[in-house]
Formats: sequence, C-alpha cells, structure tokens
Amino acid sequence: MKGNIILDSRSKIVFLHLKFSTMLGLKLKTDPRWVNIVESNIQEILTDHAWCEQKAASNAISIITNNSEKEELVTEMLKIAKEEIEHFELVHELIKEKGLTLGRERKDDYVNELYKFLKKDGSRNDSLIDRLLFSAMIEARSCERFKVLSQNIKDQKLATFYRDLMISEAGHYTTFLGFARKYTEKVDVDKRWQEWIEFETSIITKYGKQETIHG
Repeated sequence: MKGNIILDSRSKIVFLHLKFSTMLGLKLKTDPRWVNIVESNIQEILTDHAWCEQKAASNAISIITNNSEKEELVTEMLKIAKEEIEHFELVHELIKEKGLTLGRERKDDYVNELYKFLKKDGSRNDSLIDRLLFSAMIEARSCERFKVLSQNIKDQKLATFYRDLMISEAGHYTTFLGFARKYTEKVDVDKRWQEWIEFETSIITKYGKQETIHG
C-alpha cells in the first residue's frame, strides 16, 4: 500500500495508538458506537472518505498556489497532495472490490463549520498560518476517526486499511502544525492552536452520528 508504514508487532501498534491520542490534543473522542452506524452503510462511508481525500489534495494545492515562493512548503504540500490522491485511488479500489459504486461528492458540514473559524482579516502571513492550523485540525480529527475505525470495525481488511491511513494522517497533521510554527511572524501559534482545539471541541458533539468520516 503506497505511503504506508509497516507495523511489525502488536505492541508497536498499541504504542502508536496511544501516542496519537496524546499527540493530537483533541479533547473529545469519538464514541466507538459510531462504527455501528458506519457498518450499516459501507458504500456511504467509502464514498465520503474518497471525496475527503480529494478535498485534502485540493487544499494542499491551494496552499501551494497562494504561497509559491516558499520552496520547502511547496515541496511538502506536493507530497501531501500526491499522497491524498493515492489515498483516493486506494479507497476507490476498495469500492470496486466490494462491488460498490463511488457516489457523487458529499458536502462536509464539519469542515465547512471549521472553515468559518478561519481568520479572514490580517496579513497574508496571518492567513497562511491560520490555513495551516485549519488543515492540521482536519487531519487530527480524521486521524482520530481512522483510529476508531481501525479498532472497532469488523471487516479486518478495512481495519488494517484505516490503521495505515491513521499513521499517514498523523504525519500530515504534524507537517501542517510544524509549518505554522516555522513561518509565523506575529501569530502565537500555540495560543491560536488552542483556540482551534477549543472551537473544535464546541462543535464536534454535533458530529459522529452519520456514516461519514466527519459526520
């Protein structure tokens, strides 16, 4: 599987799960019973997941478009965009293997609500930093959802698939957060990140009730 990290022992998997829980900093965890909803409509979760990967690739490309002078950022965003499209491909292959069909693009209310928290005023640099934190927030919650799926879904192929993607999403999360800290000029990134976490905590209770990645 492209971009995967091979885990060679159960203890290492458990360690990584615990590490991710601490690292992500999310205050509210997804109720494992959400997986029961997911399992009632596998086609829907896979369709939604595929489009989440496409949107993530588009987000990385948008960051490149608006910050083309930052060579290191462009290089890493290109890697992320490629990985997200590869993930789209992998999800699509799963859909085909199961004899299902990729549905039309889904609206992501969770991401749209996070988007409203983005600061629209301020300098170009301020906008970049908040866009990076917005991106890190989405990756953090996606990583957490993938962890819940990997631990609770009955389909063992999907469990392994989501465990591997959990590791990839964690890498993207740290990349976005790292660049926010690297490129900030005036924004207190740690303070602003805590504001993002608090906002996410205030809205996440509305989600986790549908057979979608963030829904």
